[in-house]
Amino acid sequence: MDAASPPNGPKSRKPYPPELKERSVRMVKDHRGDYPSRMAAIRSVATKMGVHWTTLHAWTKQAETDAGKRPGLTTEETEELRQLRRENKELRRANEILKSASAFFAAEFDGRHSK
Repeated sequence: MDAASPPNGPKSRKPYPPELKERSVRMVKDHRGDYPSRMAAIRSVATKMGVHWTTLHAWTKQAETDAGKRPGLTTEETEELRQLRRENKELRRANEILKSASAFFAAEFDGRHSK
């Protein structure tokens, strides 16, 4: 990794520590008035914290959603949705297995009685 790459850039795929996210978002909120725009604050703080500005922008938007200041799914709702989708997928798979087993045993049962 070269010096220009962020510590957790796309190649490493390691999540940033929650403390870094929280501190970065708080800095944007606390220092927003020091900059001509919200985006200028995000870019400045991102540079200081060693994260890409688009990452910090996403974090600040999600923090606003979690606080009820922006429409959208909260972090908790997103995690619940992921869990429900995962569970739904598992249940569909189990249902397909049971259907196949049922058809197999029905065919076996019919084969024995027709002889």
